[in-house]
Amino acid sequence: MKTWRSFVAAIVLSGLSIPATSVNRPVTWLLLAPVAAQSVDAIAIEGNRRVEAETIRSYFRPGPGGHLDQAAIDDGLKELVGTGLFQDVKINHTGGRIVVSVVENPVIDRVAFEGNKKVKDEQLSAEVQSKPRGTLSRPMVQSDALRIAEIYRHSGRYDVRVTPEIIERSNNRVDLVFTVDEGAKTGIKAIEFIGNNAFTAARLKDVIKTHETNFLSFLGSANIYDPDRVEADRDLIRRFYLKHGYADVQVVAALAEYDRESKGFQVTFKIDEGQQYRVATVSFRSTVAGFDPGILRSLSRVSEGSLYNVEAIEKSVEDMQIEASRRGYTFAVVRPDGDRNFEAHTVGIMFRVEEGPRTYIERIDIRGNGRTRDYVIRREFDLSEGDAYNRALVDRAERRLKNLDYFKTVKITTEPGSSSDRVILIVDLEEKSTGDFSVSGGYSTTDGALAEVSVSERNLLGRGLFAKATVSYGQYSRGLSLSFVEPYLLDYRVALGLDAYYKEQLPTDYTTYGVKTIGFSPRLGLALREDLTLQLRYSLYQQEISLDSAYNNCNNNASNASLAFNPTPAYIKDVLGGVDPTNSVSSGLYGYGCYGDGESTLPVRKELAAGATWTSQIGYTLTYNTLDNTKNPTDGLLIDFKQDFAGVGGDVTYLKSAVDAKYYTPLVSDLIGLIHLQGGVLTKVGDNDLRMLDHFQMGPNLVRGFATNGIGPRDITYASFGAVGDALGGTKYWGASFELQMPFWFLPSEVGLKGAVYADAGSLWGYEGPTSWTATGEVNTPACPTCGLQYDDNNVVRTSVGVGLIWASPFGPLRFDYAVPITKGKYDIVQEFRFGGGTSF
Repeated sequence: MKTWRSFVAAIVLSGLSIPATSVNRPVTWLLLAPVAAQSVDAIAIEGNRRVEAETIRSYFRPGPGGHLDQAAIDDGLKELVGTGLFQDVKINHTGGRIVVSVVENPVIDRVAFEGNKKVKDEQLSAEVQSKPRGTLSRPMVQSDALRIAEIYRHSGRYDVRVTPEIIERSNNRVDLVFTVDEGAKTGIKAIEFIGNNAFTAARLKDVIKTHETNFLSFLGSANIYDPDRVEADRDLIRRFYLKHGYADVQVVAALAEYDRESKGFQVTFKIDEGQQYRVATVSFRSTVAGFDPGILRSLSRVSEGSLYNVEAIEKSVEDMQIEASRRGYTFAVVRPDGDRNFEAHTVGIMFRVEEGPRTYIERIDIRGNGRTRDYVIRREFDLSEGDAYNRALVDRAERRLKNLDYFKTVKITTEPGSSSDRVILIVDLEEKSTGDFSVSGGYSTTDGALAEVSVSERNLLGRGLFAKATVSYGQYSRGLSLSFVEPYLLDYRVALGLDAYYKEQLPTDYTTYGVKTIGFSPRLGLALREDLTLQLRYSLYQQEISLDSAYNNCNNNASNASLAFNPTPAYIKDVLGGVDPTNSVSSGLYGYGCYGDGESTLPVRKELAAGATWTSQIGYTLTYNTLDNTKNPTDGLLIDFKQDFAGVGGDVTYLKSAVDAKYYTPLVSDLIGLIHLQGGVLTKVGDNDLRMLDHFQMGPNLVRGFATNGIGPRDITYASFGAVGDALGGTKYWGASFELQMPFWFLPSEVGLKGAVYADAGSLWGYEGPTSWTATGEVNTPACPTCGLQYDDNNVVRTSVGVGLIWASPFGPLRFDYAVPITKGKYDIVQEFRFGGGTSF
């Protein structure tokens, strides 16, 4: 050891240097030989240009007596190097003095990026620590290069290479250039599951967010390897198993291996499923004085005999704790206990109500909301500063903030307050874009080709307002709509919406007339519970029928009342164009002339003569929703019950009621069952006749295999001449459908294709619109029982069976159906194939 120290001392004293680190770090000159104690003032500084000499001396701190010893010099040297201000530091002992020679790091004139096409300069500049007019530090440059590479890896580009280059300029200035070779995106070539016996790999792939690369992957990014996403997938798999009774499940690991040959990752999830459990008993116990736990029984979402479901337990706990707080037990805490019977595979659930710690919220700090106003975030909390801390209410607020869809991430944590009974809530947010511009296109056998342009903003002005404008133009329909929603009316959790619209429906192969509608509708929406919502609305709109002259040329000259019921053959021939509007076969001219080009039905022509009609109605919709996924449901119940009363002013009066219920349930493996029930009644109110336009019109929306407006009451006035008229609609309908949906096992789940088989049944009947028109002589009389409207209104049960193809495609949801009617009405119109879909881009 003594020999080594002597060797080093000799090197230092001879003026040579020993690099302390690699070439990428500052070269440090360390004096190891013993020196005589010196004062700070005896230190000479050389080579400094920007840094003051006194600043450099300040890093050398004398010991007792005001003198520097070897340890003080070593410490000063380390601190001086640690500043990152110097490229080279050398300490020599010359003539009884300590000489500190420095070479200052250059100043960065500019920081530039080359080769970066997928990530903008602005984003990279914000991430690197090397800044213009700052000091160049080689360790920092290397750290910046690694940071840039990490940004690219998070976007799936693992072949990225970042090369920093330093270009020297005059006056000890440099340009720092990061050259980026972005490489190709690194995709997921395969996703495998080990240990999954209860659920197929295809079912589990639907649960996670990561997808395998396929021929449609270029339209999204879920196939790009992201370690954070894979880690989140582990929790999604675990939650999925816990929801389906597997209380002991563990997702042991999520392994990702890179295959250099295929240039992609293989992700493997190792799962230990354990046994499936059912609920044996549900009990309640309270240690809080005066609190009856029995009042919580109705709030439990778990029942004896049901599958163990951790989500149902968590929601039950939340509801129970909120109910206890509402009853004045502010600090009560509900904790679920599970007593497992490993042999019987059952769990006994006990909800215990205990007195929690008396903790209050001192402050709610919100961070990361650069655009969204604070009050928009705070109003999602059911508690505020000074209230008792309630974890259930905090969790609910976090869920509400996530559901706003304003933020990429939402996380609420607690920090100790100013005293032991105070906590501070920290709300950390990361905002995302909330504006959307979309161009949509679609086609269906009902509406033909359709194009739509819409602009929307979910967080207008950062105030949480929603606004949307839409223009559509299609083969059979076109329109304009404006929507605005204030989600918190007068600071209450009541949403106020306003819709204004113009719609024009053109004649199609199934209707001879067009309808123009213009109106507006204010509405109020409020959540009665997490799964129950109520909407109140008022609608005022004007409708006007349009009709081609060819469908309305039989009544042009039929206003002569004296001839209307008994026109002479000469009058028919010379004045009416060879048509007898009374349908009198004795004239010998029925079915010729203007009837030959297809007359529209009487209710349509009568409505046309009446002109524009105003409808003023109030209504409500009650919705119960327990679906597990609103876009692709596999479990749960959705029920809509709605009623509308027309007659608050306007020209028409009626009461319209309708119910629609859908129940989804997983059967075996990936097979999903759907039961769809619906029904409605239109009731006449007062003396006004019901318009044909107010009747229910049904077709494939009730029983598949039939055309639009293809079932129900129909005009058959000219049926004996081979012409069947427009659908009249009905006042009553019912429908029932049973459907099985399953994915195609031979296709990747990311393709989003599912098959369906189904059976439908339903009926529409009860036409109560106009059947005569005195002005034209179309009135049924004993002398002419066929002069008025003749129509078929048999209450026939229509049934069909069919198959469908459902595609959750990148081009939007698409569905193809082929259904064959089994039973039908005499005049129903069949359409066995049906297609519909569209996209936004």
